[in-house]
Amino acid sequence: MTSIHIIDDDETLCELLGDYLRDNGFSVITSHNGTSGLETTLSEQPDLVLLDVMLPGQNGFDVLRALRKESHVPVLMLTARGDEIDRVLGLELGADDYVGKPFSHRELVARIQAILRRLQPQPNNRVGALAMRPESFEAHYHDQRLDLTAAEFRVLNILFERAGELVDKDVISREAFGRRLQPFDRHVDIHISHIRKKMTAIDPAACIKTVRGSGYQLLVQAP
Repeated sequence: MTSIHIIDDDETLCELLGDYLRDNGFSVITSHNGTSGLETTLSEQPDLVLLDVMLPGQNGFDVLRALRKESHVPVLMLTARGDEIDRVLGLELGADDYVGKPFSHRELVARIQAILRRLQPQPNNRVGALAMRPESFEAHYHDQRLDLTAAEFRVLNILFERAGELVDKDVISREAFGRRLQPFDRHVDIHISHIRKKMTAIDPAACIKTVRGSGYQLLVQAP
């Protein structure tokens, strides 16, 4: 059974949401402050974390920052609706997606299921110097492991599957995150920037080409 860890200080919300998730076939763990939430996530290793931004102890960003040093578990951030700063910061720190409060339980479950579907194993592949291993959620570049978050892996895998082709940013957003790209939405650009830094740390010649106003293109390199 897929396990969900809810980290939110609103105990009533946790109880109601936990009941709804259980009714939809998930097992649920709850924590009500950032410090215990981080410890529980690392010890219990849930399949996905629902992480509120405003938490006692450590706030959600601090928890995510610490978590990403130890784990690639998918994280769906719960943010104040319309608060773009929170959304962008969460993505920069390695969140896989976000949903604004208040949210419908049906929408939240749909987003959880979309993230989990994108984690399903796919055949191993290699293109030039880049190898993608979806069954273990690993990417290797020049035989060195790229330390990618789950969201970064999905974005890179979309470019990898279309190596040499220009991929529209809206296509990346829909396939990697399950939603259309909105005006001034930078979540794709943020993940691409993180991937570039990690690839060029291994090989400065690594290239994900930006086509301004259109999208991105993974240039194939020799192994």
